[in-house]
Amino acid sequence: MTEAGFPERPGPADLMLGALVAMATEAQARLLQDPDRAAPWVEAAAQAGVPAAQLRHGRWLLERGAAGPALGLFLRAARTGDADAWNMVGRCLQNGWGVAPDARRAARWYLRAARAGHAWGQYNVGHLLLDGVGVSQDLGAAYRWYLRAAEQGHPRAMNLVARCLEQGWGAVPDPAAARGWLRRSAAAGYFRGQFNHATVLVGEGRLEEAALLVAAALEGAPEPTRGRMARMLASRPEPELARLGHAAPREAGACS
Repeated sequence: MTEAGFPERPGPADLMLGALVAMATEAQARLLQDPDRAAPWVEAAAQAGVPAAQLRHGRWLLERGAAGPALGLFLRAARTGDADAWNMVGRCLQNGWGVAPDARRAARWYLRAARAGHAWGQYNVGHLLLDGVGVSQDLGAAYRWYLRAAEQGHPRAMNLVARCLEQGWGAVPDPAAARGWLRRSAAAGYFRGQFNHATVLVGEGRLEEAALLVAAALEGAPEPTRGRMARMLASRPEPELARLGHAAPREAGACS
């Protein structure tokens, strides 16, 4: 799946649902695109055994705090061999959504998805390997999984590939290659990639370009990350960056 939730390689169920949307009236198509209004129809398809619907309704349930039923739907989709479902089961196990947290089991599900070519699964198993959570720490393997996800266009993985190349985490340090991956991550709209690439541009004296990227990063970053970014920027000696830090909107208490 892409980060927006659309399948990279549509399966039969995805094509069937796409055909239904294509044949629907304009009003029906709008209904299907509204998660809340479409929920009863998606739920019916999920109960009928359509994996794409099980995943979509499971995510809808997760957003509303119904983690247990969501996990049940992900498991049903996983039994059909759906790599996106394998990744979502891993996320539930890692985060304790509807189940006791179990990083070891999460790692197995992520690895299953990763080996099937699922970019999010590759990124997630890379994280566990980098930090040694649920698995033995292996920086080289973490870098390789990040790289495989990045090569599929995963913006977050691009940023982590760059960090590995900067810091020598499982890879030979290569500052030039790291800059290239940060540039790609930033161009894809990932806020950490934008912020980190801006840091590189500041070092090169390209303040105007850096300020544009920083502004985009602040707009896209969630709290508390935005607050941390803003505090870092507010203490910068460059007036262009300090102003952005002081002006950044923050949640109440984010500066404490």
